Amino acid sequence: MGLRTPVPGPSAAPGRALAPRLAASTAVRTGFLLGVDPGSRVTGFGAVRLGAGLPRFVGAGVIRTSTRADAATRLGELADGIARVLEELRPEVVVVERAFAARNVASALRIGEVRGVILAAAARAGAQVFELPPAVAKKALVGNGQAHKTQVAAMVARLLGLDTVPEPLDATDALALALAHHLRGRPLSGAR
Repeated sequence: MGLRTPVPGPSAAPGRALAPRLAASTAVRTGFLLGVDPGSRVTGFGAVRLGAGLPRFVGAGVIRTSTRADAATRLGELADGIARVLEELRPEVVVVERAFAARNVASALRIGEVRGVILAAAARAGAQVFELPPAVAKKALVGNGQAHKTQVAAMVARLLGLDTVPEPLDATDALALALAHHLRGRPLSGAR
């Protein structure tokens, strides 16, 4: 499946078998999980498929907005891009990185606006929406809530059996959110 987005990130073909620790939790759940790493200029997305076997890599990439456009234009570009991703994948669950306290208030507000666009688009697409703090996702995957992005990316590739790490790191961060949601035993439907 080719993901058509404003600026797609590279994707890797599924590779070797996944880590055994994932096997037990996927036996009865099926569907697509989409992780989204919000950013004011670059928003990462990553999709995995759950089924009778182990999670499988579906695709990953980024949505880049115009660097010289005003905030409203960038949010409109993001809304169009995330709508296309949601339309093509039709995920049952969308996991969005939860906002965290930032030192720069203006940056925190921008990320809040971006998250609002993503949350609204996911809800309009009929997906269950979950939020996950970045430290929780890192801990679920690497065992350390303060792990570096490259450590998380390497673990994502390992868990999905990919020969290469998907790039850029915004895409692997999004895949990490989807995998962490799954590893934490969250259902595809039901309580949030």
